[in-house]
Amino acid sequence: MTPMLRKILLVILAAAAVLALLAVALREPTQLVATASASQGPLTVSFTEEGRTRIRQRYVLSAPVAGQLRRIALQVGDAVQAGQTLAEIEPATSGLLDARTRSQLQAQLRGAQATLAASRQRSAAAQAELQLARSELARLTPLQAAGAASAGQLDQARSRAETARAQLAAARAEERVAQQGIEAARAQLQQGSSQAPDGSAAPVLAVRAPIDGQVLRRMQESATPVAAGQPLLEIGDLSDLELEVEVLSADAVQLAPDMAAQVLRWGGPGQLQARVRRIEPAGFTKVSALGVQEQRTRVLLDITSPRAQWQALGDAFHVEVEFITQQREQVLQVPASALFRSAEGWAVYRIEQGRARHTPVQIGLRAASAVQIEQGLQAGDTVVLQPDSQLHDGARVRSSGDGAV
Repeated sequence: MTPMLRKILLVILAAAAVLALLAVALREPTQLVATASASQGPLTVSFTEEGRTRIRQRYVLSAPVAGQLRRIALQVGDAVQAGQTLAEIEPATSGLLDARTRSQLQAQLRGAQATLAASRQRSAAAQAELQLARSELARLTPLQAAGAASAGQLDQARSRAETARAQLAAARAEERVAQQGIEAARAQLQQGSSQAPDGSAAPVLAVRAPIDGQVLRRMQESATPVAAGQPLLEIGDLSDLELEVEVLSADAVQLAPDMAAQVLRWGGPGQLQARVRRIEPAGFTKVSALGVQEQRTRVLLDITSPRAQWQALGDAFHVEVEFITQQREQVLQVPASALFRSAEGWAVYRIEQGRARHTPVQIGLRAASAVQIEQGLQAGDTVVLQPDSQLHDGARVRSSGDGAV
């Protein structure tokens, strides 16, 4: 090789090296991005609120007449049975009743008798409703096993049967309370005499439990004089709990009776199933922890999980409830962090051959962590998560991780 040829070859090699260095320097850098794959799967739209448990029916037992209360031995939490004597009162001796007072007591007696009659009618109606609900549940159970009825229909029938059972128990308890009201009115009328009709001292009056349940509060404990109507004990049935949740009014309009819900972080293992029973029609203003005024309304729910799963729950216990407003079994979805607003509407960056491609999409259901894609993507497409402002159409990208929703 001649010196001239060698010199030309060196110049060519040097120029090629310079061009290669310029190409590397001017080449667009590759951005490292987090990615996920669009996939088919179930999608649930829900929101979560804090709430508390409460006993559906509470009973405050009061002194039927003025007198000397004997010491109450029951403690808070003790179990009681319907008809059990919870307290005893020795009626105070009083003078004869004047005509006006006697007339008032007789009116109270008639009112208590009317209340008893109405309670018995409600008991009969509740009994019929319970029989109907149980028949419907018995009809749907084999149909659901055969695939002719959905699990949701069976859950609703089970919920209606449980609600009817609770209504019957409440109606029967009202009967017993009304009966005690009659006894109290009669006792006050009798107390208006200086002595009992047979000349003996007035008998000791018993305050009885209207339901099977537990003692929730003791207003009186030691032996002491009491006035007629003075509260003595509060009892309730802890197996008849409901949930009370204060929901934003904007969320409440998405709810309806019989909607499914889940009880989260209630203190026990797993989640409990619940169902919306009533959405109160009147809202109220509440100031949040951040000082923001919010319009909320109360939503009442029944726990549909077996009692054995939540028997440790008590009255006024804290719970978190997830309300399920919409569900789809199989939809194409991507993480919500992949979407952003563009001039055309919603869009994502789809990765194609190492480059980010601006892709307009149409969305459907929107959950907290995932969004349904109705048009614009296919299952298996890879999208960029949390795209920043430096990313643009055609940019070179490299995935730092890829996974389905």
